[in-house]
This record gives sequence, C-alpha cells and structure tokens, in this order.
Amino acid sequence: MLHRLCCMSHSTILRARTMYISFFFHTFAYDIFNNNLQIINMKQTLTVLMLAVPLLATAQNPVIRDQFSADPTARVFNNKVYLYPSHDIMPPAGQRQDWFCMEDYHVFSSENLTDWTDHGMIVTQNKVPWVRKDSYSMWAPDCVERNGKYYFYFPSAPAAGRGGFAVGVAIADRPEGPFIPEPEPIKGVNGIDPCVLQASDGNAYIFWGNGRCAKLKPNMKELADDNPKETVKWGNREMEMIGVSCLKDLPNRQAEGPFAFEANGWYYLTYPYVRENTEVLGYAMSKNPMGPYEYKGLIMAEHPNGCWTNHHSIINYKGQWYLFYHTNFFSPSDDKRRSVCIEKLYFNADGTIQEVKETMRGVGINKATEKIEIDRYSAASQGVTTAHVDTTIAFSGDYATIPSKGWLQYNDVDFSCLADGYMQISVKASDDTEFCIREKSAKGKVIARIKLAVRPPEPTPGAAANPMMSRFRRDQRNQWLTQTVTLDYQPSGVTDLVITNEGAGELSVDWVLFKNRPKYFKPATAAPATPDSEGFIRRWTLLEPIDKPNSGNTVFTDTYLREHFNREYFKGQQTILPKDGQKVKAVFQQEQAPAGFGRGAQQQVEGPQVKTVKQTLTWHALDSENFNVKLFRFAEKYGEKVYGVLFWGVTIIDCDEDIENVRLAVGSNSASMWWLNGEEVLLLSGDRRMVKDDAVSHRLTLKKGRNVLRGAIINGPGMSDFCVRFLDEKGNPVTNYKILNSK
Repeated sequence: MLHRLCCMSHSTILRARTMYISFFFHTFAYDIFNNNLQIINMKQTLTVLMLAVPLLATAQNPVIRDQFSADPTARVFNNKVYLYPSHDIMPPAGQRQDWFCMEDYHVFSSENLTDWTDHGMIVTQNKVPWVRKDSYSMWAPDCVERNGKYYFYFPSAPAAGRGGFAVGVAIADRPEGPFIPEPEPIKGVNGIDPCVLQASDGNAYIFWGNGRCAKLKPNMKELADDNPKETVKWGNREMEMIGVSCLKDLPNRQAEGPFAFEANGWYYLTYPYVRENTEVLGYAMSKNPMGPYEYKGLIMAEHPNGCWTNHHSIINYKGQWYLFYHTNFFSPSDDKRRSVCIEKLYFNADGTIQEVKETMRGVGINKATEKIEIDRYSAASQGVTTAHVDTTIAFSGDYATIPSKGWLQYNDVDFSCLADGYMQISVKASDDTEFCIREKSAKGKVIARIKLAVRPPEPTPGAAANPMMSRFRRDQRNQWLTQTVTLDYQPSGVTDLVITNEGAGELSVDWVLFKNRPKYFKPATAAPATPDSEGFIRRWTLLEPIDKPNSGNTVFTDTYLREHFNREYFKGQQTILPKDGQKVKAVFQQEQAPAGFGRGAQQQVEGPQVKTVKQTLTWHALDSENFNVKLFRFAEKYGEKVYGVLFWGVTIIDCDEDIENVRLAVGSNSASMWWLNGEEVLLLSGDRRMVKDDAVSHRLTLKKGRNVLRGAIINGPGMSDFCVRFLDEKGNPVTNYKILNSK
C-alpha cells in the first residue's frame, strides 16, 4: 500500500524533490540503495505529506523526478511531446520482491523537454476487464493518434485461465485521456511491448515481443485479415503466429521492446537485445514496414552502471531528433526501478544512426532562475565524482565533488530571465576554500567568486578564556551550507556554467540557483520627491558600506557610538552634498573585532588590534520602494560586506517656509545617529530592531529653503534598515516639503 501512496494521481508540474509518507501511525522511507524499508518515526495521524524542496529544474536526466518511470514511448501531439512510460513501483507484500512491478500508467507532457506535467494515472490494472487484478505486469506501452482518436496500447497478464501476456488498447479523445479500455485484448497479439507504426503507405502496423509485426485494421483494434501467418515451434509444441518475425536472422538474443519509425525514406526497427550480459539498443533498416530488415548497428551500448534493461523510443520534435530511454539512476542497487532519460540523436548522410552516449545533462535549456542540479554536468575534469544526497530517499538526487584545481561544466543555462540577479549555491567542504562560477570555460569570465570559511577561527589572546566567545566559533566543516553570493558579472542569453575549485581541498556542490532581487530601490529622478502618505522619507543618497567590524551589537553604547560616528572616515563627511556616482576615498584606522564575532561577544582583554583601511566607495541616489530603507539589501548589491559595516545617508529637504516645532522620528536596525543642518539631533543606541518612531528628537525647525539631513547607521551580525519622518506637535506626519537630490 505504501507504493500506492507514493504514486498518487495528480496533475502537477514535476518539481517535487523529496517525498515522505505518513501512514497508519508511521513515517516510512525506502532505502533504494540497500533495499531496506525503514520506519523513521511514529506518527499519531493518518496523513500523506509531500514536501517539495524549492523549484527543481528538470532539464537534466532523469526527467521524471518524483516517481519511477521506464520503457518510455514519446509521441508528438498538438505541438507537444507526450510521454507514455511504464510505472515501476516497489512490490507489495506477496509479490516477487526482486522483479518488475507495474500496476498502472501515467502520461506526462512538455513543450520544452524541461518542464514536465504529470496528467495523472490513465490506465490501471484494477479497471481493465481482461487484466488479472494482481498481475502487476503493465509493461512497455505506446500511444498513437488516428482520425482524432488516441489509441493507447499496453501489455499485461490476462485473467485466470489465459496465461502469458496479451496486448490491449484503450481509447480517448485527448492524448492525456480519459482512456476507456476495450473489454478484450487484441486477438492474435500474444506478447509484450507493443509499438504501432503509421506508415506512409496508409496502413498501421503493430510490432510486439521480439520483433513480430502485423498490419492493423483501420479501426486500430484488430489485426487485418490479410496478414501472413507462419507456424512456430516452441519445444515440442507448434503454434500458428500472425504476422512476420522482423528480427529473424538478425542479432536478437532476448530481443524485446521494438520501436519502429519512418524517416529519410527508410523504415527503422529499433530494439533492445542482449549483446553480452545486459541490453543494448540496436537497429535495422528496410524499405518495407514488414521487412526484410538489415541490421545496421548500435544506437546505445550497455549502461555503464550495469542496469539490465533499456527500452526506448525516438521522435523528431521541432527539427531535432531525440532518443528517450531508461536507466536506474534513482535506484542504483535495484535495476527493476528505472527512470526516463533523453538524449539528442543524429543521422549520418546515408540514413544510418550515430551511436548515442548517455549523459547526465540530458537535453533542454535551464532557466537560470530554476534550481540547477549541478551533478548532472555536461563535462568535468578528471577526479570529479557524484554521490547520492540521501540514500534513504530515492528521489533526493546526487551531488558532485570537485577535487582541488578541478572543474565541472553545465551547458545551456538561459540568463534572459535574470534582470538584477544574485546567486545561491549549496556547498560543503572539509576546510576553508575558494571557488568560482565562470562562463563557458575553466578560464572564462568570473560570474561569482566565493570564499568559503568553514573552519572555526583560532582563539586570540584574551578571547580563549571567554566562554561567550567559544559559543560563536561554529565548526561548519563537511556540513551543507547555502551561500548567497553577489555577482561580479551577469551573463546574457544562453551560456554554459563552469565551477572551478580554486582551493586546496575537495569541494562538494549540490545545486546552483540564480534569483532576481526584489525591487528594493530605483534610481532617484531629477524631479523633486515628496514624503509618502505616512510622511516617511524614501529618497536618499547612500554611500557604499564602510568596513567596520564590531564584536557584537551590545557594544553600541552612547559613548561608543559618539566616538565612532564622529571619527573622520572620508573628507567632507559632515559637509558633502553627494551626487549620484560620486566616489570618495575612505582612509581610517580600524579596530579589529576579536575571534567569535557575533551577538554577545566582548572586546579582547588585551585591547583591539588596529590597522589602516583604505576603501574607494560610491554614492548612489536612490528612491526606496519601502517606507523602511533596506540597507542590508543595499549592501548585498553594492557592498563587499553586509555585516560589520557603517552606512552613511544624506537627503535634502526643501521647504517653502519655516516649519516650526517638528520632531525627527526614527527607527533603525541597529544603532544610528542623525544630524540636521550639521547639528546632532538624535542618537539611537543599543541592539535595536527597526520600529516606526522608535526614538523622537527634541523640537526642531525646518527652515525655509534647503535643509540637509544626515544619518549614520552601524550594524554588527544582523540585518540593517531604517525609517525616518518628521512629526508635528500632535504627532501627525509632516508632508508639506519636497525632497531633492543633488544631481
């Protein structure tokens, strides 16, 4: 019953990566690597929980990533690709546990071979009159369209007394169904793996089993009366067979799963057979749909991992030929649970087929804003390996490990969806390291450079004895970390990504994801602005953050803040009226925060180390999209650091007349100081959260003409933003002024 819950019918875009099942008071996970069903923990509810990790790209192999799928028949209907695979499940109790087990069929569709929609279950053994209800033998199917109807052909074991396999047909008005099964199987077709070829001669031909072929009647449900017949011996038995054996005298050891198609003026009969120990995909060519066929060679060799079977189909979609096949990527120790993959296929000038190599990358173009499973790489340096993220969850996928100075390449990523982007990447390492995301090659342009610090800092004198310090020295070696990274360069269009390991040790990467930043700011215009409806000032000229390490937010006392805010970091600090794009050179003495930087840490007993810091910083004239100005997001985009920094902001208030008895109301995260026309008017000290009107100044006068409001905001190991407005004597927002920039 567990497998039925895992494979519930649903119409959903296949992005789910992890599925847990709660059933009859237990939560189960099947360890597909070790053939082991584990009870994870007790539950007191009867629920089904399907937990999806954020968007999972499917422009990689395997393409169906939330359930097993095998024997894929792909067809093009209505300018879409429809995929009709068999559906491997875990055998229920009472069934042979080491054998194929399929009880139903799903159909999937895609317009780009990247995003696959599961239209749910279309046929099940329990609702086909002629199928034995506990057969679990719904093997490789096919589907074709004729005269506006869709005919779904499928094999299964007949009800008691019939024995062997038969092939039935279900009919629908649409490629995704609903399909209505015929009450009886097709008479004369005894076997498995049907395929129907609609030939250019106007006839439909059905292939099945080990390559037998017969013509169908126009109703697509019966064999034609004029088919040839032959007598076949099985041991001491003789039986009459309808049709012809197209693989007779060709390599056909344990041949099955025939797939026939027409192209280039030829009929192609492609099929799996055992060349040595496991199946290959071979093919033969003929000028006649019923042969004789001439063997030409391999389409695909044996699976490198030893998976026993390989069934397939071949289509032309939008001018490109594709091979659909299966392997057991999600179940490496169980080759009866398979998954569909896709590769591009090419013909030679004489019509023969070029051999196809399995890839992890597969086909399709990833949007940069989709989660890219980087272990499905296109190429890699020597020594790159992959391993399963979680062996107890079959569909958790793999990660890649890149040795020192190694690289891997992932092709065909479309950046046209990225406007103002940043990157997230899931990584782990055994020691501090550095790596790059590059474009097109291992020496290509750097998109992002990441310095990954996972080793806890060594204690410094004085700090080692401080128990508070050790609390914040976290060891993150060999732990999966999600890193958020600004981009040094943003590619355009479709390009290739290359990850280069620049460090001394191994680097493991699970996935990469690019995101568009929420629109926190827009460039300030030359036209004057006004306060918003609540009086908040949204127009500011902000300086890129000054590097200012702090041992924690608790050091932000009045004394500390006045000392550090009143230091000179750059010339004209209290007089400059900055213009957008104007640069300043900041030169100052910087006290180094001790090891254990974080909330609650204290300054070193022996006094801080001091060094001279030089920075070239730029002013940015911006209008905030929010009443609270998101300095943390500003730093993410424009700064080198987001924590342990000092922000400066300037705005110009233009009044038509004096506005008396107003108060400056400020909220900030963390501490801040504010000056109006060169005079300190408000100080917010301590470890604060941003709250509207958290602190209010004494009575002020906004003089007629220009007034310059400056703010300095400092943060430690946390977020940073602020909101500012003026209030009148009654606490109402003051809005009768304009806000200028100094363009």
